[in-house]
Amino acid sequence: MKKLFKLLFSRLFFGGVFIVFQVAVLVLTLYYFQDIYAQVQTVFTVLAIIAVLFIVNQEGSSAFKIAWILPIVFMPLFGIPLYFFFGKKRVPERLRERINGMSMRYQEAMRPLLGSGAADAEEDGDARLQSAYLENCAGSPAFTQTETAYYALGDELFPAMLEELGKAEKYIFMEYFIIEPGEMWDSILEILKLKAAQGLDVRLIYDDMACIMRLPKDYPERMEALGIRCCTFHRFQPIPTGTLNNRDHRKICCIDGVTAFTGGVNLADEYINRVERFGHWLDCGVKLHGRAAYSFALMFLAMWDYIREEADDPVAFRPDSAALEGIASDGVVQPYCDSPSDEEPVGETAYINLVSRSRKYVYICTPYLVVDNEIMNALTSAAKCGVDVRMICPHIPDKWYVHLVTRSYYAPLLRAGVRVYEYTPGFIHSKTFVCDDLYGICGTINLDYRSLFLHHECAVWMYKSSAVADMKSAFLDALSKSQEITAENYRRPWYVRLGQSLLRVFAPLM
Repeated sequence: MKKLFKLLFSRLFFGGVFIVFQVAVLVLTLYYFQDIYAQVQTVFTVLAIIAVLFIVNQEGSSAFKIAWILPIVFMPLFGIPLYFFFGKKRVPERLRERINGMSMRYQEAMRPLLGSGAADAEEDGDARLQSAYLENCAGSPAFTQTETAYYALGDELFPAMLEELGKAEKYIFMEYFIIEPGEMWDSILEILKLKAAQGLDVRLIYDDMACIMRLPKDYPERMEALGIRCCTFHRFQPIPTGTLNNRDHRKICCIDGVTAFTGGVNLADEYINRVERFGHWLDCGVKLHGRAAYSFALMFLAMWDYIREEADDPVAFRPDSAALEGIASDGVVQPYCDSPSDEEPVGETAYINLVSRSRKYVYICTPYLVVDNEIMNALTSAAKCGVDVRMICPHIPDKWYVHLVTRSYYAPLLRAGVRVYEYTPGFIHSKTFVCDDLYGICGTINLDYRSLFLHHECAVWMYKSSAVADMKSAFLDALSKSQEITAENYRRPWYVRLGQSLLRVFAPLM
């Protein structure tokens, strides 16, 4: 009853009612014109042809195009308005120019650091090429003099984060998809309030749509009153708009530009198993301590200045040499981000580069598997070449329809020799790739269309870092608690196969 009451008086409910009202107006308008329905239908048919030609001529995934062409062709009266509001995956031009301008300004601040860690990858041609892609196409330099620590559970990451937050001396930047009051966030908030009272620059960004049922509308004002500068990404509006598709899915905690955390863990109690939602929640994160942490400070500032329309001086947040003294090199570390404001699929390409250059094994954890042909070809080709490709997905899903689509990809993967497992204790939210005891990627990027093409994301590519061995060990531990999917135990009734096939057509829209 409490949850129902909360829903009925939430912004989401009133926004939903307003959207339904707008749809009703559209339906009534069409009903009003029923006497000239044939003419209206003709107009919409012409518009559908124009829309289809427009979609076909756009760059991007063919699967995404087909998913929109079908409703436009068969239901033009509703398909065309839906595409107009939600189908354009690109950020509107005005916002694109603003966020790209901010990103370029901070990439310029990174330019003196470009190539600073690349020399350590020169001895390995594959590593050099992977690193060069992230540097050239994402403006993300490779670093040495950075220690790495991998946390296989949110339960382990949480106390480490509290410890590092308590050491902050200059600033704390936090950017998260989900924040919810509870043991985790309340403990962090106490430290943020203390540090703000001490005069530190404490800033917070969260995604408004993701937190619409978790935080009150005036939460940014409440934080500002505590001395914590706060803003939301793409404030929810009860008007259908394409920006609803573009969410800030990043998880960044950066302290003084010397220490940073990222990974799959949001700031809510299910991520540290204090509350149970879908069985045991398996999530992870990585800590960077050293020069590479500054990358996350600049990622945060680019987003902050985009939202607040400010212009911070990036040099003011660069750690001084004294703060970096005594920090050893732990392989090559390369933080990077991906944005829907450009046409470069950084997240997807980084994954494909790692898989296609694997020699012995690729171990993958992902909560969702809703992918295009490029990633499927990379995975199946590697397996057909004799690479040990293994993947762990959830056994208990958080979204049943996405899980159905995830399972629809099992058959072609199994036929190619990819070994697929489901984490039976619950839900696996980790997003990790580990390869050949050399490479690892840990971050926020799921193997689904939304993460790969629509959301703002971030991750860390690592080469010969100690965290890579820990990632492999954590994967094998999760593997021991997982059920392998085989041709024998993956028999589906015809109606399930049919439903999965239909859902896969619209998978890019999920």
